[in-house]
Amino acid sequence: MLDVAVIEDPAAAEVSLDPIRARLLAELAVPGSATMLAAKVGLPRQKVNYHLKALERHGLVELIEERRKGNVTERIMRATAASYVISPAALAEVQPDPSRAPDQLSARWLLALAARLVRDVGTLVTGAAKARQKVATFAIDGEIRFASAADRAAFAEELAGAVTTLVGKYHDQTAKGGRDHRIVVAVHPSITTRAVDADTSDLPMKE
Repeated sequence: MLDVAVIEDPAAAEVSLDPIRARLLAELAVPGSATMLAAKVGLPRQKVNYHLKALERHGLVELIEERRKGNVTERIMRATAASYVISPAALAEVQPDPSRAPDQLSARWLLALAARLVRDVGTLVTGAAKARQKVATFAIDGEIRFASAADRAAFAEELAGAVTTLVGKYHDQTAKGGRDHRIVVAVHPSITTRAVDADTSDLPMKE
């Protein structure tokens, strides 16, 4: 079982978003049969079987064992991943495109950028899995508390300068056998247990 799987096919995305099927996927982090699942989700076994077949057709669950019980063969299924991410590629015609909203201070541009990140890394992960290879990636995730909007703006300026310096140091357009990499750096307000901060009056970022 994978930690995370990427759903790129629109039909598979539709199947996964059904509430009952999403519940079955969650339950199948631990292998189980239709009979076992029926007791957990409160549905008839036949109905569970119907949903399992739909999930199996789209590669979201897999058969790991068959057990013979009298005249009945019990199929033990398992989700193919512990969690799933739906790629924007599943909405090919309307997927976000950062180039359509190039304002780098816009929250919507950041959202489009993040969507592209999910799509591109998802494509790399899917291709690497088929080739039985790994994808070379690196990411930093942290949190910082700014005392003021001025501090945040100064931080953003220094961060941009540091990244530009590093890119200038290591980028080699003429390197034979080199491989292009995309770098994404983002800063956004943290989500708290309260409602999303409405204090945007002093932010240099736009909605």
